[in-house]
Amino acid sequence: MNEAALRQVKQRYDIVGNYEGLNRALDVSLQVARTDLTVLITGENGVGKEVFPRLIHDYSARKGKKYFAVNCGSIPEGTIDSELFGHEKGAFTGAIDSREGYFGAANGGTLFLDEVGELPLSTQARLLRVLETGEYIRVGSSEVRKTDVRIVAATNLNIPKAISEGKFREDLYYRLNTIPVNVPPLRDRGEDIVLLFRKFALMMSEKYQMPPVRLTEEGKQYVMSYSWPGNVRQLKNVTENMSVTSEEREITPEILERYIPHDVKSHQLVAVNGQESAHSYQNERELLFKILFDMRKDITELREQMKSLTGGHGGMDYNSVTLPAQVMDGEPQTVDEYVEAESTSLSMDDLKKDAILRALERHHGVRKEAAAELGISERTLYRKLKDYGVEN
Repeated sequence: MNEAALRQVKQRYDIVGNYEGLNRALDVSLQVARTDLTVLITGENGVGKEVFPRLIHDYSARKGKKYFAVNCGSIPEGTIDSELFGHEKGAFTGAIDSREGYFGAANGGTLFLDEVGELPLSTQARLLRVLETGEYIRVGSSEVRKTDVRIVAATNLNIPKAISEGKFREDLYYRLNTIPVNVPPLRDRGEDIVLLFRKFALMMSEKYQMPPVRLTEEGKQYVMSYSWPGNVRQLKNVTENMSVTSEEREITPEILERYIPHDVKSHQLVAVNGQESAHSYQNERELLFKILFDMRKDITELREQMKSLTGGHGGMDYNSVTLPAQVMDGEPQTVDEYVEAESTSLSMDDLKKDAILRALERHHGVRKEAAAELGISERTLYRKLKDYGVEN
C-alpha cells in the first residue's frame, strides 16, 4: 500500500502511529477486505483490535450490508447459542417468542466475533459448521437454515495452548485463521507512544478547555521504556487522568511515576506467536549477581593490579573470596574473580554503576541494547542512570 492510501485509512479510523507492524496489519486487512476469507485478529487486550474488522467490512463488497460486533466473552454460556443462532418459541424457559440470532440478522453482511476463544466447545462445533457449510440450526428447531455471513474473529488467547488443554477446537482454529492479522502491543511501537500521548492530551484539552499536558524529553524516554501491559487503553487512561489532576503541564518522569504503576506484570493469557515472553531481571539482587558474573574479566584484571601493588602479599586469598554475607542473605559463597568489598575501593553500587556504564559504552549509548545485555528492562536502566546521576 502506498503512503497516501495508508495515511487516508489512518485518518478515517483515527489510527495514530507509524510502526512497521501496525502498517503491516493495516495492509493485510485492506488486501483481505476484497475477499470473503475468514480473518483472525490476534493481539493483547487494549491494542485496538476492534478497529480492524470494521475496516475490513467498510472496504469489502459487503459495506452496504449489516455489520454486527459480538463480544463472546460477555454472553453467558447458557444463552450464547441462542444469541448467535437464534431460538424457537418455547425452546427453553423464558423463550416466549422466536429469535433470529446474529447469524440470521447479519445475512449478507459481516459478523465480528470478539473474544472468540471464550466460546464453549459445543458452540465452537456449531460455529465450525457455519463456516464450512453456511448452515445452522436454531435452538429448539430441526430446520436447517442458510446464511451468507463474512466472519472476522479476534482473540487475546494463546490458542495453541488452549488447543493443547482441550479448551479450543483445533479444526476451528485453522478454519478461523485463514488470514491472520497480528496487532502489535504498544510497548513495541516506540515513538508511536509519544504520538498517542499527544493525541489523547489534545483531545482532553479541546474537550475541557484546558492547556494540554506535554512530555519533556526525559518524559518521552520514560513512556517509551515502560511496558504498558494495558496497551493503548492504559495510555489513554493515564493521559486523561494526568490532564485533569496534574497541576504541572510539563510532564517529567517524576510526575509520570505518580500515575504509572511500578514494574506491573501483565497477567494476560496472550502470547501472540505462541512464545512466552523472556524473563526480565527486576529484582535488585538478581541484577547484582548478573553484573558480578558478567564482570568476571574486569574483576580478574583488578585483582592482578592489586597483586602488583601489594607485591603479592597482604594475607588475602585472591583465588577464592567469600561474597559478603549481606549479599547472600546469610549464605556465604565464593566467586573466583570477586574481590571483597572492604579490600577494594568499589562498593556494590560502584560495581553496578560501572557495569551499566560499560554496557552503554559497548552499545554506543543505545539503552535498549545495553539493558538487554544486562538482563534488565530499559525502564529499570533509565531509573538507575537517574539514581546514579548519569546523563545519557
